[in-house]
Amino acid sequence: MKKSKLAEMVKGWFVGNFSPTMLKTEACEVAVKNYRAGDREAWHYHKIATEVTVILSGVVEMNGERHGTGDIIQIDPLEGTDFYAVTDTTTVVVKIPGATHDKYLRGEG
Repeated sequence: MKKSKLAEMVKGWFVGNFSPTMLKTEACEVAVKNYRAGDREAWHYHKIATEVTVILSGVVEMNGERHGTGDIIQIDPLEGTDFYAVTDTTTVVVKIPGATHDKYLRGEG
């Protein structure tokens, strides 16, 4: 059995082909992410990975649409989104396959 702490991971990412990680794999990437109300992530897309976000608690806006606790949002390759935490929020994010360096901001790639 291995044990680690989420606080030791970078931006909540704990499974994937990066370091540090709890499980090194190229199959997927998994994170638990905590946001404070008002936090934002810039509009971006992935060329390879599908990204699935579960809102564990809180309210967010993605592409101007509100999502709340229990909602699951899938963003397919080449489909972009931004992210705004309306309230303090906790999410789980899964990217399949794990594709490091597959995040493109508006105007890139």
